[in-house]
Amino acid sequence: MATLIEVRDLLALRGRLEAGQISQLLNTPRPMVDAMLDRLAAMGKATTVTDDLSGCLHGSCKECPDGKKCQPVWWTLC
Repeated sequence: MATLIEVRDLLALRGRLEAGQISQLLNTPRPMVDAMLDRLAAMGKATTVTDDLSGCLHGSCKECPDGKKCQPVWWTLC
């Protein structure tokens, strides 16, 4: 089980990561990672970054019919 400090350190080392990547790298359940990231955000230590995909045709991908996977949410330190 990962700690809040390990999540912060991983973000410091890697720059920016998705919550799923953090979960895999730290071998920690995704809901726990989401809670730790939310806590880091509340403390002002981490923030989310989204890519600008203005050219993406939402719903046209076979892999993401609802368009959510076309817009990854990255976490980074403030």
